[in-house]
Amino acid sequence: MNIEQEMQALREEISALRKIANRANDRGEVENLFNRYMYYHNAFQDHHIIPMWVKEGTEGIHAQYTNAGIYSTYESVIRYHQDRPTPVGKLILHYTTTPVIEVAGDGETAKGVWIMAGCESGLSTKEEAAKMPDFMFSPQEVQGKKVWAHWVWCKYAVDFLKQDGEWKIWKFRCFELSRAPFEENWISFAEKNTFAFDLDLMYFGDDGKPVFMPPAELPVKNPYSPYRPDTIQTLVPEPPKPYASHDGSFY
Repeated sequence: MNIEQEMQALREEISALRKIANRANDRGEVENLFNRYMYYHNAFQDHHIIPMWVKEGTEGIHAQYTNAGIYSTYESVIRYHQDRPTPVGKLILHYTTTPVIEVAGDGETAKGVWIMAGCESGLSTKEEAAKMPDFMFSPQEVQGKKVWAHWVWCKYAVDFLKQDGEWKIWKFRCFELSRAPFEENWISFAEKNTFAFDLDLMYFGDDGKPVFMPPAELPVKNPYSPYRPDTIQTLVPEPPKPYASHDGSFY
């Protein structure tokens, strides 16, 4: 091999190493972006989350939280993060694990899945609690209010888009896997709670008042059901595989 051939081989090797380095850097930025999302979500700091989404007018923006529908406009997606209350006594602790993240070969998009475990809790007035099934609440009362204290497990599937050199959330889906009140196991609770994932409950607001999702633009294409004692587990969502460029699909 002459000097010119050696130089060409080195150029090709450097080019390949740059691609590997860029992809590794992109993966780290994507993981940090979603982790920041969860930190802000847990602290009810949604004004920090809104800039994490793709900019208004971006084609293909999607969000799906339950089987109630798909939000497919910037306005409806961002509405979830606007005016979110921070009631006294409410606690949300969602922590994510087991990420599988793939950056596209063209470096323009990325896909990731996470498993989430945590707890959700708060207080509801007796008047508001009466609107919900009694099995959602604990037997104790605190400050004259009903207590809801749940363990919760979910999975997330998120697509990311690089805009102006920064990674942004583009398509978002939550798959609630299971939940249970602190005093009950998740199997017996699941048998009573089969209806919940099809409702459009967004969160419990001030004094435990239920706040519901706004109407969605699109119907759900692939409904998902949380754990039930009469079903088997499936691989949903499937971890992303290496891909060259985004094909427009959504979990």
